[in-house]
Amino acid sequence: MHIEELQRDSRAFERLIAARKAECGPPGFPWYPYGTLSNFAHLNRLLSGANRALAPLDAGRPVADVGGADGDLAFFLESKGLASIDLVDYAPTNYNSLRGARMLKEQLGSKVEIHELDLDSYFRWPRDDYELVFFLGILYHLKNPYYVLESLAKVARYSLISTRVAQFGADRRTPIANQAVAYLLAPDECNNDATNFWIFSQQGLARILDRTGWTVLDHVCVGNTRNSDPASADGDERAFVFVKSRWRD
Repeated sequence: MHIEELQRDSRAFERLIAARKAECGPPGFPWYPYGTLSNFAHLNRLLSGANRALAPLDAGRPVADVGGADGDLAFFLESKGLASIDLVDYAPTNYNSLRGARMLKEQLGSKVEIHELDLDSYFRWPRDDYELVFFLGILYHLKNPYYVLESLAKVARYSLISTRVAQFGADRRTPIANQAVAYLLAPDECNNDATNFWIFSQQGLARILDRTGWTVLDHVCVGNTRNSDPASADGDERAFVFVKSRWRD
């Protein structure tokens, strides 16, 4: 399933899902406000060579979207003919306590399975045989990213991961891009969001992926790629990686 096809078709699905939300949600319902399907534009930049075919989506094995908000991505993949799709999120930290995803599932007559999972606890993944897991925009919200990445590598063959990264410290002067480090945010330091924890340097991200059993196949950064920092709005840089688990070789 080629990434260019996915990016193209996701635009039409965005319009469809917006219409479904208008039909099934009560007035003023707090739908997740960010367009998760726009990530396909970044994935199109990320994937290179044979990886652009995104063969894991054609393997006929389970796929998951972790931190999937209202389920737009999971429902889109289902519309492309994929079966055995899991939406993994946690009601206490989900934007609308997963009510949006459940309403959309009913509205669409979907077979996507919704699993509530607290990634900040010791947990078990819903399955142990995922071919591909979308893990976009979640890593810096985790208290224990090492545990989650390692446990994911034991149940998933491939993953698409994105997270905020930084080239300078919070003082915007200390360079950290070439150091294998992560910055620990104060509760109100980044977007006044206490669920933001660890902002890795690019080398720090590479190091934790290696230590938890992942091999990086493709890597790209977007946003402020010149002088990013852990906390400011204009210093926001995101890393996207396509990785393969060494646990599943």
